[in-house]
Amino acid sequence: MNLSEPVNPQSVGQAVGKYRWTICALLFFATTINYLDRQVLSLLAPDLSREFGWTNTDYANIAAAFQFVYAVSMLLAGRVVDRIGTKTAYIVAIVIWSLGAILHAFAVPMGEGIAVVAGAFGLVLVPSIIGFMVSRALLAIGEAGNFPAAIKATAEYFPKKERSFATGIFNSGANVGAILAPISVPLIASVWGWQWAFIIIGAVGFFWMALWIWLYDKPEQQKRMSAAELAYIRSDQVVKVETTEEASAAAARKTSWFQLLKYPQTWAFAFGKFMTDGVWWFFLFWLPTYLSAQYGMKGDAIIVPLAVLYSMTMIGSIGGGWFPSYFMARGYAPYDGRMRAMFVIALFPLLVLLAQPLGSISFWVPVILIGMGASAHQAWSANIFTTVSDMFPQKAVASVVGIGGMAGGIGGVLLTKLGGWVFDHYKAVNDIYTGYMIMFAICAVAYLAAWSVMKILVPRHKEITDL
Repeated sequence: MNLSEPVNPQSVGQAVGKYRWTICALLFFATTINYLDRQVLSLLAPDLSREFGWTNTDYANIAAAFQFVYAVSMLLAGRVVDRIGTKTAYIVAIVIWSLGAILHAFAVPMGEGIAVVAGAFGLVLVPSIIGFMVSRALLAIGEAGNFPAAIKATAEYFPKKERSFATGIFNSGANVGAILAPISVPLIASVWGWQWAFIIIGAVGFFWMALWIWLYDKPEQQKRMSAAELAYIRSDQVVKVETTEEASAAAARKTSWFQLLKYPQTWAFAFGKFMTDGVWWFFLFWLPTYLSAQYGMKGDAIIVPLAVLYSMTMIGSIGGGWFPSYFMARGYAPYDGRMRAMFVIALFPLLVLLAQPLGSISFWVPVILIGMGASAHQAWSANIFTTVSDMFPQKAVASVVGIGGMAGGIGGVLLTKLGGWVFDHYKAVNDIYTGYMIMFAICAVAYLAAWSVMKILVPRHKEITDL
């Protein structure tokens, strides 16, 4: 088949095939596992805090260690994915993060504030907080590879008009992971102990890896996919006719980080991630603690509210991924349609401002309002990731995602550390209500601020063709 000739998707008809959705399903399950592993600690945090004597600042330091290493690793992960390819990069990533998840189980108390950490270089006596920070760091290094690899796989397997929907579907795995975690983790911990919660959940990644090795290849090498589906995937790409020498030279050229940083599109994506990723981290790490501090909820009592909240975010992720198609069907370019959708999405987190004032009615009021804000985040996330593949060539997608991921990780570190300090301060003056009000206000306005700067930097769609 000559892929240099434009293909009319309508002419392909019903014979297109659906193998690309099998790949989307793999990405969905990888993201589910990613967030399962990430959530174990936050769900066990109230019990571990009592066992180890952690303060809010101590827990924030452990969470921030993950976020800081994750931020730095995202930058490197994007480059690694672009260099070694999607299939190999995903294998490396899930092996590292699964081992990191399991390693948490070996931070075993040995007395007041002391733990044994089983690392690659033997047994070392360290304070318990440091033991968990080391485990979180290894987890972060591996988990940083998930989104650059998943976004690159989506760019490889889907035409632009389907990418945000596919991204919304696989990104909803984060919500499924967040739902499954409060159901499974407390149960495992109560039956076998908290160590086994880390071991069992961490081991799931190795089963996914076997499926990935079996089912994934580059679209051009994928024997399970029809030629018609491959033509459909490539139907909206602008193909440049090159000589063999030109093609070889283009393949050999490497795109540096500094080269990517000269584009406002890179900065727009990075700023959007910096402003909003921390909000999701905040919800992920602090919601169990919030329900415990504000409403005295512990153990099994937290499961149902968290399950409801994260079920809501699934709707936001998938619905948000579909939403830009409403504007694209009316003639907007992919990026322009996405930005219109993202503006509407950015309005919904403002509802989080009502969580504290109306929280006295019932704990369900803040759960539902925060759920709407978290749903908006997932809708936002499905679209902001896809702006990269809208404007950058495939060979640079993972690297740009990595740059933005690092910016988002730094934003997450700052918001998490701020939360720990604010909560400890207001707890000390017996006014934790105000502490949460401050943090919820920051979360509520972050998206409109991010959208405004992104729109200033890239006012309209402009595809990059000179890389």
